[in-house]
Amino acid sequence: MYPRIVTIGPFTIYGFGLMMGIAFIVASIILTKELKRKKLDPDLGNSITLIALVAGIAGSKILFLFENWQDFLRAPIELTFSASGLTWYGGFLLATGCIYLYIRKKKIPFSKICDATAPALILGYGIARIGCHLAGDGDYGIPTSLPWGTNYEHGTYPPSIAFRDVPEIARNFPNGIVPDNTPLHPTPVYEFILCALIFAVLWRLRKQKTPDGTLFMWYLILSGVERFTIEFIRINPPFLFGLSEAQVVALVLIAIGLYGMKRIISGTKALI
Repeated sequence: MYPRIVTIGPFTIYGFGLMMGIAFIVASIILTKELKRKKLDPDLGNSITLIALVAGIAGSKILFLFENWQDFLRAPIELTFSASGLTWYGGFLLATGCIYLYIRKKKIPFSKICDATAPALILGYGIARIGCHLAGDGDYGIPTSLPWGTNYEHGTYPPSIAFRDVPEIARNFPNGIVPDNTPLHPTPVYEFILCALIFAVLWRLRKQKTPDGTLFMWYLILSGVERFTIEFIRINPPFLFGLSEAQVVALVLIAIGLYGMKRIISGTKALI
């Protein structure tokens, strides 16, 4: 793992931060390209990216603090301003709400913007997951004997700590401790590959003549299926009916996507 890519004097380039930066740059380029194709103001791309960056990080941190409320109460300042601790769906929801208010003020159909952002959003998410892989921050999966099982012992959140609250895994190891060098599923890499495939699908569909909002509904469905599936080999704790919090949110997004697609097909007013 490479939590720190390079250190030059007092400055350090972190793997997670580097990939996050690349993700936003790539997403901004793709979004601007789509806005031009849709004959919308391409300068909106920079504004939307900036809103997504600020609101995305804020929302991710807020949801993370709620998920770790007891830890937050014990050390509120340290946890709030720590570089780690971001939950994707919190950022997605807050950024979507902020972008909606901004676009509404501009009097531009929100569904058009959603369609333009869909390919950029899924690819940016996939690239950011490589940052999680480099950081070894606990987004990895369960132990595996597959040849590509990955050693995360030099990550920021080693397996011996990450699996302490996962007894069904820990009890299979001596003294209930998972060694840090245990080969694990590199789920961030899996997600990057799946997101790249979804991006290819959305990129192909984007030129089809469909009602506004269709592409974004496909994004909700496909990205929801991707996250719901990958959670089965990750280490997130059960949240509801044996499913993780991310799986529950993914199911909600899939349901919204299917409902929105139904409205579009039936000719009903767009959902967004």
